[in-house]
Amino acid sequence: MNKQTLFVSLTTAVMLCACQSSKVKISGRFVGNDAKDVYLEQVLPLTQSVIDSAVLDKDGNYRFELKGVAKTPSLYNIIYNGERIPLFLAGGEKLSLNSVGSVVRNYTVEGSKESELLRQFYQAFVSGAQRLDNIASQFAKATLSEEDRQALVKEYTAEYYRIRREQLRFIIENKASLAAVYALYQRLPGDTYLFNGDSDVVYYRTVAEAIEQIYPESPYLQSLMGEIARMDARISLSSQITEAGYPDLELSDIYGKKVRLSSLAGKVVLLDFWSAELGNSNTLNAELKEVYKKYADAPVAFEVYQVAIDTSKPLWISAVQEQQLPWVSVSDLRGRASSSLGLYNVQKLPANFLIDKEGNIVGKDIYGKSLEQKLDELTR
Repeated sequence: MNKQTLFVSLTTAVMLCACQSSKVKISGRFVGNDAKDVYLEQVLPLTQSVIDSAVLDKDGNYRFELKGVAKTPSLYNIIYNGERIPLFLAGGEKLSLNSVGSVVRNYTVEGSKESELLRQFYQAFVSGAQRLDNIASQFAKATLSEEDRQALVKEYTAEYYRIRREQLRFIIENKASLAAVYALYQRLPGDTYLFNGDSDVVYYRTVAEAIEQIYPESPYLQSLMGEIARMDARISLSSQITEAGYPDLELSDIYGKKVRLSSLAGKVVLLDFWSAELGNSNTLNAELKEVYKKYADAPVAFEVYQVAIDTSKPLWISAVQEQQLPWVSVSDLRGRASSSLGLYNVQKLPANFLIDKEGNIVGKDIYGKSLEQKLDELTR
């Protein structure tokens, strides 16, 4: 699923649903900002488009009225002062949406159970994402000491997992709501999806089963089932042992390009698991760079496929660039929740696996002279 726009892969059933439809009225008041225009945006398959607009009166009041809205809730956004407020609207509803000052942080909504649940999630999520963004921005400071960097790493990681725990709690407690569907698809700064790993398919199934009981005709149920099918297929593919004899991986490099481990077939490959958060990462990579340089012109090509078990994209990219790592550097930015750890049963970091040119795993957790002795044998 292309998740750049929430639910963009939904079928045209959003528009063609045979459910009964009727009017929706939205009214409210925005104060504390200079902006006068309010926009109503509809989220449709493959696009989002503004379908109506209003101008605040002298007291900050506005009003919208929609006709032909399906009884099964569908997604819209109210846009004001450059901020979006997501709403699930169903035919027959009368909503009151108000805010003072910061729109997303302070808005309230009444008249729609789904939209109120969505507010509870959305305000907490945006607040957490902003905190992560603020922490990440500090990594760019030129005067950042190693001690300060490690403190930021700890702070970022703690906030990341706090957000994930809170988001998961919301999803489980409200599994029969469309707000839970929305929560499943949100992403953090750096394009990190909290629930996009292979093990997360259980949460998609939990929500889908609950949604089916409440909204059996909802196109969002169709979307969930499609995502579950794709995740199942990905799990099946990832768990397959390649012809060469090892579990394949496909992860993104620092530029966002997907790189398969199996694309290095025919070379001697060191599959290396590390983390930029490890205190000894610089030393280990410095040693590995010497080994990499030594076998650069070996008769049998040698390559490193290094998987970063991190959650902070800025930290990982900064480490790769600052250490000038010359090999394939990839990550899914899921930290200890990375499915790659399970595929190779990695229990602690650092860890590595040496794969010969025929694709056989011939060594595990070998470093220094032991690694070089093995490479002497395999690359000649």
